[in-house]
Amino acid sequence: MRAREQRLHGGLGACEGLREVHGTSTCLVMANMDDKIVLVTGAGRGIGREVALRLAAEGAKVVVNDLGCDVHGEGADGTVAEAVADEILTAGGEAVVSDHDVRTREGAEGSVRVALEAYGQLDVLVASAGIVRDRTLLKMDEAWWDDVLVGNAKSAFLTIQAAARQMVAQGTGGRIVAMTGLPGYLGGFSQSNFAAASGAIHGLVRTAAIELQKHKITVNAVAPLAQTRLTETLPILQGFDNVTADRVAPVVLTLASDVCGSRTGFVLAVAGARVYAMRFQESSGVFKDDDSAFTPEEIDDNWHAIVKM
Repeated sequence: MRAREQRLHGGLGACEGLREVHGTSTCLVMANMDDKIVLVTGAGRGIGREVALRLAAEGAKVVVNDLGCDVHGEGADGTVAEAVADEILTAGGEAVVSDHDVRTREGAEGSVRVALEAYGQLDVLVASAGIVRDRTLLKMDEAWWDDVLVGNAKSAFLTIQAAARQMVAQGTGGRIVAMTGLPGYLGGFSQSNFAAASGAIHGLVRTAAIELQKHKITVNAVAPLAQTRLTETLPILQGFDNVTADRVAPVVLTLASDVCGSRTGFVLAVAGARVYAMRFQESSGVFKDDDSAFTPEEIDDNWHAIVKM
C-alpha cells in the first residue's frame, strides 16, 4: 500500500444538479463532491473504477481500494488500485491507494484507516467490492457458495460497519452506497450464491438505513446491469452497446452527494439508459371473516387473490 495525492485544479467534468421545487421557489442542489473524502472498495476495475473516476472528477478525494484479485476472488495485484489512483492524479485529482482485503475485518477497518491517515476523516463509502462463482444449484459446492457470500455480503457488512462507526464518531453525518445485484430480486441462472448475497445486501442496506438515520447517515444501494468482467458471459447483455459501467457512476454520484438529501433505504437499478427502483412488495392478501387459520384448500382456492399485486 502506498499513498499519493495531488491538489485538484479545476474539475474533470461538469457538475450535475437536481432542481427541487419548494412552494414557489426553486433551488439547485449540486452533485459536486468538493473536498469530500470517499472510500470506494473494488475500485480497480469495472463499475468501481468508473465510480472512483467520476467522484474524483466532481472534486472528491478518493481512497481507491482494490485487492487486485480475479473474478473468483483469488490472487492479489497491488498495481490494479495504483493504476486507477494514477489516472485520477494525472487528471488533476486527489487519490490514495488501499490494497486491503475487505473480506476481513482487519482489511475493512484498514481501508477506513487509510482515509483517516491521508485526509483525517471519511464522508462517503461506496461498497463496490464483489466476486462471482457461477454454477447451477445442483453443481454448486459449499466452498463456492461461501466464497461469494463472504466476497459480497460479508465484505459489504464489514466495510459499512467500519465506515459507519467512523462517521458516527465524527458526528457530521455521511453517505453510504452499496452495490447489490438484480438476481437478489429476480433470481439468476447459475447464480444462487450471488442472488443470496445480493438479497442479503438489500436487507443490510434497509436495516442500516433505519439504524443510522438518527446520525444523519444515508444508506442506499445500486443494482446495476452492466458489461464488466464479472458479467461478460451473461447472455442477457449480449448485443447491447449502452449497458456499460460508466452509466452506473452518475447513479452512485446522486446517492453519494447532496442531491440525495435525506433519501435513505432505496435501491436504484440502472441498465443502460434506464434508471428504476427495486423493492420487495407485499400483496393486499386475503382475510378470512371468521379469523380462523387458512386451510391448504382455501389457500388454493384463493391463490390468485393472494398473490395479486
